[in-house]
Amino acid sequence: MRKLLLVCLLSALCLPAVEKKLIHPKEFPKGAPYSPGLLVGDTLYVSGMVGMDLKTRKAPEEFEAEVRKCLDNIALVVKEAGMTFDNAVSVQVYLTDVSLFQRMNAVYITYFKEPRPTRTTVGVKELAGPYRIEITVTLRK
Repeated sequence: MRKLLLVCLLSALCLPAVEKKLIHPKEFPKGAPYSPGLLVGDTLYVSGMVGMDLKTRKAPEEFEAEVRKCLDNIALVVKEAGMTFDNAVSVQVYLTDVSLFQRMNAVYITYFKEPRPTRTTVGVKELAGPYRIEITVTLRK
């Protein structure tokens, strides 16, 4: 058992360090305390995005427009990394009002085609800011 543990430990120490590449489209403001996306190997991790206009920092009044804006913001990061929504493997959706679930889904399915990525949708009390939806995506080349 000790030999197996030693072999595992030594193997882990010999693995090369994984390089993280910042994905920061020019449309995104500079100086935020997070990275819009990180490419680690063949996997892209997109930060939680809300449905705000990146210039005015305001969300549309109509919920479906807010969902589209959120997904369009994600698309900027995805494109900058050389991927498309077809590369998505996992999505997390946070809604401040779960009664909006079907309306969110109607927009969502226009961005993610079959086979769609795995997804978790969670109702939350509030988000950081006056937004009703936040989405994070993991993609793989």
